[in-house]
Amino acid sequence: MKRQILTLLSAASIAAAAASAQAQNAYLVGVTAAMTGPAAGTYAPVMDALRAYIDHVNGRGGVNGRPIQLIIADDQGEPSRAAANAKKLLNQDRVVLLINSSLSSTYAPVVADSKRAGVPLLFAGSACPKETYPPADPLQFCSTAFGATFDSRAALDFIKSQAKEPVRLGLAAMAIPLSRGEIDFAEGLSRQVGMTPVDKQITPPPTPDYTPFATKLKDANPNWVWAWSPWISQVRTFEAMRRLGWNGQYVAWAHLNAEEDLARIKDPGLFVIGSNAFFSDDLPIHAEIRAVTHRANLKHPVSFLAEGFVAGLVIETAMKGAAQPTAQAVTASMNNLKVDLKGLRGGPLEWTKDNHFRTRQYYRVWRWDNSAGAVRRVQDWVAVDVKR
Repeated sequence: MKRQILTLLSAASIAAAAASAQAQNAYLVGVTAAMTGPAAGTYAPVMDALRAYIDHVNGRGGVNGRPIQLIIADDQGEPSRAAANAKKLLNQDRVVLLINSSLSSTYAPVVADSKRAGVPLLFAGSACPKETYPPADPLQFCSTAFGATFDSRAALDFIKSQAKEPVRLGLAAMAIPLSRGEIDFAEGLSRQVGMTPVDKQITPPPTPDYTPFATKLKDANPNWVWAWSPWISQVRTFEAMRRLGWNGQYVAWAHLNAEEDLARIKDPGLFVIGSNAFFSDDLPIHAEIRAVTHRANLKHPVSFLAEGFVAGLVIETAMKGAAQPTAQAVTASMNNLKVDLKGLRGGPLEWTKDNHFRTRQYYRVWRWDNSAGAVRRVQDWVAVDVKR
């Protein structure tokens, strides 16, 4: 019996040592994400797609002969949970790259812990903070399609090109830092470009009924509305305004839910502006996404998954440039990165030492076309250079 116990302990020790060796050999990537909770519909599909892509990469032999080990922790969109996740991932798991895919209210504690640990922080599926713009914070990077200030400039340029009468602009946001800040920026910008902002509504994150906010917007009589917030806030505000009889034009940011909801709502007055190609383009990379996520048995609509693949391509490319699985090597690689996104956006994603957002941003606009019975582009890629 004693010999049997010793044999079992020895086997357990060998397994533990093997697991430890594998972890030391791997590129350890930690994630804090809103996998459950009110915002999960926006963030969970991104992380599920990222996990499927990383499994796909590992199935091909990994990167530089090493696997990428992804450790995902749920923060439910709550700052305190995100802070606890970041501490564990950095101090116990010793990740060489930390990812935030959650509400902007979770950013502050995660950024603080990333800086203390000297580990790069990638925002993937969550809004790009201004610290990723040039001149960038040394440790903050962003692969997400949307970006504050650039998005409002592009949206208002589009509205101006489409409007046949003076623009009375309504504005809609969620009461989280980046969303509110972006709509405040858009309000000021609208005056500079000759529009008249007539009302601004800020909805709290858990909003069971958008009618009161939609009523105030409608009563201000805008002929255009620009919304920049998590998709649920954008689309429910729009639908509530339509139920109240408003017949103006509404521009929303094309989050991952947008392609499906344009087809569901079938309203030509709902425009979405975004930087990820829609799956109706049916590119080879879209076929790859379908195949990879089918093997992973993901239940999300395939149109929800492009953002996770973008993050996966970025991580894979960054690790290829890091010969050793250390935070320093990964940071150095990310400071000089060019990622072929295979058509998922209007061009490659490129970072430099001073620009961790991208050197060029691309925008398209879509809406429902009644005559075609399908979602159609209203505006093809427009490129915007990102400079200091």
